[in-house]
Amino acid sequence: MTMKMGIDRLLSEPELQDRLKGRRVALVAHPASVTANLTHSLDALIAAGVNVTSAFGPQHGLKGDKQDNMVETEDELDPTYGIPVFSLYGTVRRPTGQMMSSADVFLFDLQDLGCRIYTFVTTLLYLLEEAARHGKEVWVLDRPNPAGRPVEGTLLVPGHESFVGAAPMPMRHGLTMGEMGYWFIRHFNLDVAYEVVEMHYWLPEAAPGFGWPEDRIWINPSPNAANLNMARAYAGTVMLEGATLSEGRGTTRPLEVLFGAPDVDARAVHAEMLRLAPDWLAGCALRDCWFEPTFHKHQGQLCNALMIHAEGPHYDHDAFRPWRLQALAFKAVRSLYPDYPIWRGKEFKYEYTDDVLAIDVINGGPALREWVENPSSTPHDLDQLASVDEAAWCEQVRELLLY
Repeated sequence: MTMKMGIDRLLSEPELQDRLKGRRVALVAHPASVTANLTHSLDALIAAGVNVTSAFGPQHGLKGDKQDNMVETEDELDPTYGIPVFSLYGTVRRPTGQMMSSADVFLFDLQDLGCRIYTFVTTLLYLLEEAARHGKEVWVLDRPNPAGRPVEGTLLVPGHESFVGAAPMPMRHGLTMGEMGYWFIRHFNLDVAYEVVEMHYWLPEAAPGFGWPEDRIWINPSPNAANLNMARAYAGTVMLEGATLSEGRGTTRPLEVLFGAPDVDARAVHAEMLRLAPDWLAGCALRDCWFEPTFHKHQGQLCNALMIHAEGPHYDHDAFRPWRLQALAFKAVRSLYPDYPIWRGKEFKYEYTDDVLAIDVINGGPALREWVENPSSTPHDLDQLASVDEAAWCEQVRELLLY
């Protein structure tokens, strides 16, 4: 059976379209919001006769043109259709009352990466909260979680919420956006008209994609999400955004390396990781490599790095644990270079937070950083901490799984 995403079901099932007749419809979308034949959802919906009266773009914009992280997008008028395109990563992160007044039904059609820190998750929460406040309806046109069902990482500690941490969920959450919407509604007790246009025949545990169907083209949901390998590694490598070590921005394979730096020996770090916790390296291949970023950290400097290959014959879906892998890389760097300034300081306002280290914002609390910095802490310590949270999350969301 051919897998169908939510947008394709909406376009092919008249009874779904009939429910939108006579109503003003808004679309929340980005470049990966496409149909099976690669038509953008905005074009496809309007061509199908849906009364789309506004569109919304998340971080990186509706067009996905903002290359670097934390670059804002302005509101604009769509040049083809003359409808307003509101930015949810510009003057505001949360839709305003004026924005909400532009439609009756909000179609959320964002391809996610299955990671708490990917800001489209928080954008969904903010939309649901504002829809509840203004009496609007939200439909998630569901899409695959390319990282699949595995869950990993500690739960965000209450009080550490941010735009990259909407609620107490683990780094790798294992849900689709449709399922996440149900969790948000339950967790925050939201009174909102909500519907998921479910995928047909999505098999999140089926090889070889394990979440990403083989017959679907990969389109970057954000400029630095270049392929499935990145999507699998991201729940670990995103932590580098809180470090002085490069995540590979300014190269063609960002967020697919465990680190890159001009003053760190990649092979030595790899050997130390193997010494500390060899089982944490399972499920992928690590390859030492070199790059010279054209922008961002260490611009123009030759960096030594460890590249992750969670793909092809090197990938074991059940064994690969990117959050632990990245944590172990930090631990190995600290072990080999006791005085290395791994973390970006508080002067770096990560996602507009104040007086907090970016690595703590990313992890939703200080536990991982403290584990790295404690000379007597062991991999078992972090594993125990995370395992309790992972089991609790799996139990919490079990009844919400749609597939």
